[in-house]
Amino acid sequence: MTTIIPAAATLEGKKGLVLGIANDQSIAWGCARAFRALGAELAVSYLNEKAKPHVEPLALQLEAPIFEPVDVTAEGQLKAMFDRIEKEWGKLDFALHSIAFAPKEDLHGRVVDCSREGFQKAMDVSCHSFIRMARYAEPLMKDGGTLFTMSYFGANRVVDNYGVMGPVKAALEACVRYLAAELGPKRIRVHAISPGPIKTRAASGIAHFDELLNKATERAPEGRLVTIEEVGYTTAFLATDGAKGITGDTTYVDCGYSIIG
Repeated sequence: MTTIIPAAATLEGKKGLVLGIANDQSIAWGCARAFRALGAELAVSYLNEKAKPHVEPLALQLEAPIFEPVDVTAEGQLKAMFDRIEKEWGKLDFALHSIAFAPKEDLHGRVVDCSREGFQKAMDVSCHSFIRMARYAEPLMKDGGTLFTMSYFGANRVVDNYGVMGPVKAALEACVRYLAAELGPKRIRVHAISPGPIKTRAASGIAHFDELLNKATERAPEGRLVTIEEVGYTTAFLATDGAKGITGDTTYVDCGYSIIG
């Protein structure tokens, strides 16, 4: 009989970074709670002073010893977070990037009409900041580690009203594959997580989002939407030693929404 090794299903002794919690409806919050439930110690970011009152109580629930502002468009803030992690922990085992943005006027329009500035902004915040996170994390992952980012089905299929974020997420998933290949020799695994639509503050910026939620509910084999807790469970598993053989893929957590033609 095969013996299940308990160490393969725990994050005890592991240290992780969570970027992108906005409130208790955030996908990043579902992931953070799952990481913590498996025993990880977490560093948590908040976007700015306006967001801090919404995130700080959650960081306290997580008993996060590191709580820093990280606006990836602000010069030096992302690096400052990693500098503090290096100073206080000296290492990092996993990092979650749950950040995306596109200017509303570009997000709500046709891709063909997207402005150059809007496209650059969406790519910088939603995609290149993940590359920067990986660059800063690499030297701290001395014993290997795991990097996560959040994608969506619209990276591979045209989804009504998803607009410019479709091409941006497609680029993000390509980056996951390339980073997995480049960082694999250092035993750093890289994952894109692709949840089904979830009613978060960020997603509410998509035009006619309620229609998207209704279609996803009708389309999914289970006839329901996925929860942030379920996304968190899957992501946390991929950070454990039990998932050491998986890297470079996009993992769908969407109640089967993506398999239906």
